Amino acid sequence: MALDRFSSHAAQYAQFRISYPPALYEFLLSITPGRTAAWDCGTGNGQVAADLAPHFGRVEATDISEKQLTQAVEQPNIHYHVSGAEHTPFAADTFDLVTVAQALHWFDAAAFHQEAARVAKPGATIAEWGYGLVKVNAQIDPLIQHFYTDIVGPYWDENRRHIDDEFARIPFPFAEAQHRRFEERQHWDAERFLRYLQTWSSVQHYQQAVGEEPLRQIEQPLRELWGAEKREVCFPIFLRTGKISK
Repeated sequence: MALDRFSSHAAQYAQFRISYPPALYEFLLSITPGRTAAWDCGTGNGQVAADLAPHFGRVEATDISEKQLTQAVEQPNIHYHVSGAEHTPFAADTFDLVTVAQALHWFDAAAFHQEAARVAKPGATIAEWGYGLVKVNAQIDPLIQHFYTDIVGPYWDENRRHIDDEFARIPFPFAEAQHRRFEERQHWDAERFLRYLQTWSSVQHYQQAVGEEPLRQIEQPLRELWGAEKREVCFPIFLRTGKISK
């Protein structure tokens, strides 16, 4: 059963989480000839679903968080469903593409893979990706690492290890497996970056357990290092794709 770690701050999540680079979608489309239907699983606020919508006749997007879906991007050919990853209302042999972005580690992966194989067409593409710890520069990165590991580190779910090791311990039982790396680069000021850090599930857990905001421990030095200007932030993205054979 998937875990819900984002309903409590769904609006903030929708506002401050990243989008994904065009190069990633260009690669997915290059290996997905069918364009009738796509399923975006763990869609959250519909970021991936919205990017897929111009390329597919319809996009079905699921998430266990109804609050997240209330923040989702609306487009005529996107249909949102409150549904777990492991059991869905979809008919067999429906989808040309199945995607899951920065959410696989919250699922029962084996059950999700079985469901994906059921609802996908023979030869459909399955794509799973996530992104690791953000990087800014040589001065700021050690402070981010300290916050990630030492301050909120004990408050990450055990599932987070799957992001740190890029799904290495989650089996991928699909043919023609490929691995790719991408980067998402954006220009943020310090305030925007701090708002992003607040969306981390470990930050939410820390606040609930300790009763105070952990970002206070790094906010002042981070703002001083950042300065008033916008800086480039880089998110390293890892992707694995395969083909569903039946």
